[in-house]
Amino acid sequence: MCGIVGILGNEPVAGKLVDALKRLEYRGYDSSGVATIEEGQLDRRRAEGKLHNLETRLSNEPLRGRLGIGHTRWATHGAPTETNAHPHMTERVSIVHNGIIENFKQLRRELESEGAELVTDTDTEVIAHLVTREMDAGHDPAIAVLHTLRMLEGAFALAFIFKDHDDLMIAARQGSPLAVGFGDGEMYLGSDAIALAPFTDTITYLEDGDWAVLTRDGVAIRDSEGAAVDRPVQKSVASALMVDKGNHRHFMAKEIHEQPEVVGHTLASYIDFANLKVQMPDMPFDFASLQRISISACGTAYYAGLIAKYWFEKLARLPVEIDVASEFRYRNVPLEAGGLSLFISQSGETADTLAAMRYCREQEQHIASIVNVRESSIARDSDVVLPTLAGPEIGVASTKAFTCQLAVLACIAVSAARARGTMSEETEAEFVTALSEVPRHMSAILREEGLYDSLAHSLAKASDVLYLGRGVNYPVALEGALKLKEISYIHAEGYAAGELKHGPIALIDESVPVVVVAPRDEMFEKMVSNVQEAAARGGRIVFLSDAEESDVGCDVMTSLKIPQIHNFTTPLIYALPMQLIAYHTAVFMGTDVDQPRNLAKSVTVE
Repeated sequence: MCGIVGILGNEPVAGKLVDALKRLEYRGYDSSGVATIEEGQLDRRRAEGKLHNLETRLSNEPLRGRLGIGHTRWATHGAPTETNAHPHMTERVSIVHNGIIENFKQLRRELESEGAELVTDTDTEVIAHLVTREMDAGHDPAIAVLHTLRMLEGAFALAFIFKDHDDLMIAARQGSPLAVGFGDGEMYLGSDAIALAPFTDTITYLEDGDWAVLTRDGVAIRDSEGAAVDRPVQKSVASALMVDKGNHRHFMAKEIHEQPEVVGHTLASYIDFANLKVQMPDMPFDFASLQRISISACGTAYYAGLIAKYWFEKLARLPVEIDVASEFRYRNVPLEAGGLSLFISQSGETADTLAAMRYCREQEQHIASIVNVRESSIARDSDVVLPTLAGPEIGVASTKAFTCQLAVLACIAVSAARARGTMSEETEAEFVTALSEVPRHMSAILREEGLYDSLAHSLAKASDVLYLGRGVNYPVALEGALKLKEISYIHAEGYAAGELKHGPIALIDESVPVVVVAPRDEMFEKMVSNVQEAAARGGRIVFLSDAEESDVGCDVMTSLKIPQIHNFTTPLIYALPMQLIAYHTAVFMGTDVDQPRNLAKSVTVE
């Protein structure tokens, strides 16, 4: 969730770039930099640490160019050093980048075999050299960028400026947001409308797959095939102190669409993508010596913990006991001193979770927490804080906080497995590669959002909806049912599909939609049998799978095709369809999506 800013101005822009980056500090960062063009020449200043270090550098070594790009970086590939800080540069192009390039190793090897000299550890530098190679072959900057974009795999936002082009900036979006701002003889670019608020309130948001050519006279936007497209121009209500909905109708919609970016940002905090290894912070305990983990959480965070239970037990052979915090705190649970208690909370202020944590402290447990607010009470009282980097989540129904929690838990589970000797280095690399692909697969699902809008019209007529899953995807079904209940007010229940015949099947008739989470994994054939049982009773099947509809063996109301992914990451990917189903159903029914009745974002009382 790095910050990108670009300005095509009529006076020196370095100071304005830094000011705009300050409004993106909430995204988190560990280094920063700006690059400008003056008399056709590229130049840049970068610094480790906070923005005041960059300001000091610019004070001592000013940049006077009237066109420039700026960046706050959260390290993904390579340590947070000045060398690895953005912008990256060759003699012909400077670039800033937000996201993860999955195939950068192959691209780097290809460039180095051709004689290119790469000096950083980052994936971003590869992009700069690819564009330079295309320009050296005789292509103009726009064609060079287009050819390069077609070589990249991953989710990203990019901004380029070019030597000898004082009135040109190119931007591209694939999974990570970018906004174009319009001024009087000036143009702007930002990761968020907040960054551009002091300069303009007239904004166009790039859509997934778009790339844009900016000059001071305006912007020309093209889609991934190179065809010219028009995107709506709107007035932004963002201010430097307010989170904006962007081009979305609700905060929940915006937060759903931010997931490719924020999940990638969170993963980057716990993974060395260059070497395909998980890198956790220092822990005051050893996973190898733990006898069990106790997990407590509430609501959606509880379902994240339930998914983690499957991961810890299967991958690390580490038993997990999990409770909703409101029950755990009153059960008088016997806990062995020196054990690990793990708490999950978006706000870090959940009253029941805090009380459960204090009980565990009295039982001499090591306390670890996964929170989205580092200054929260739960974070302050923990031995180890494992932050999610979701950014502000305004919608009451948790979306991006949930998938970021899963991202952290997946990394912890892999780390525990390695420490306990139950996972090889090769398998770790396989799982890390699968995690690196998650933002791209999330983007693919979001591009098919129209399918969920159509489904919502049918679900809105139902009084009851069942959600079914097996194995690690059973908690995904529980979360899907919770989302629908929270914001549409339709009664919904999630079940382990194998339990269907033990009671819930009595509820199924022609009026009941049955949402089925069915990736093609080791449980798929059994899930198909459960689906056929439900269909035989008249249930209207909504089938979510990477398998073909013909593999179900019965009629379905709707089949939603999910990308083929590694089984380890299915909860992260299938969470998005659960959110989209609930969101579009609630919108169709006209409920208050962001602030559903009777609910609060942070439950600070019992």
